[in-house]
Amino acid sequence: MINVFTAISQWAIPLFIFFTITISQFRGVKVFETFVEGAKEGIFLSIKLIPYILGVYVAFGILKESGALIFLLSFLSPIYQLLGIPVEIFPLMIVRPLSGPASLGITMDLLETYGPDSFIGRMASTIDGSTDTTLYIMTLYFGAVGVKNIRYALIVGLSADVMAFLSSVFFVKLIFGG
Repeated sequence: MINVFTAISQWAIPLFIFFTITISQFRGVKVFETFVEGAKEGIFLSIKLIPYILGVYVAFGILKESGALIFLLSFLSPIYQLLGIPVEIFPLMIVRPLSGPASLGITMDLLETYGPDSFIGRMASTIDGSTDTTLYIMTLYFGAVGVKNIRYALIVGLSADVMAFLSSVFFVKLIFGG
């Protein structure tokens, strides 16, 4: 069975590209010219986004180096203990909405320390896979299109993160115990 999934995963992207090009040809789209035009726009967009990305990383670095992250973790620890969430997961839950690479570093550290098949390793992997870098994405996408009034996007995004965290804890405990 695993061989079937491996074969499907190896062929999925090449087949998707093949069908996209084939359908585009039938619709009269100049595929290569469109690709080149999109690549040009992508380069200019990535340059335009550098200040926003830099701002997110600087803000996270200040939060971490100032000790505010540790203070926040200790402030929230009674809530986590009440929910039965291991204290080792706290930094991942705080950092995940801010930075993908930082949260991946925390997850890697947890996997090296406790092992991928441990309860903490499984919970960290599930949280990393089921949540997103909400603040980073909002900064990036809203910055790219010049949105200044985010209205309810922040509340909805962070609410989705909280629900994903709680769902991850619930399902990891349900499936793997702990």
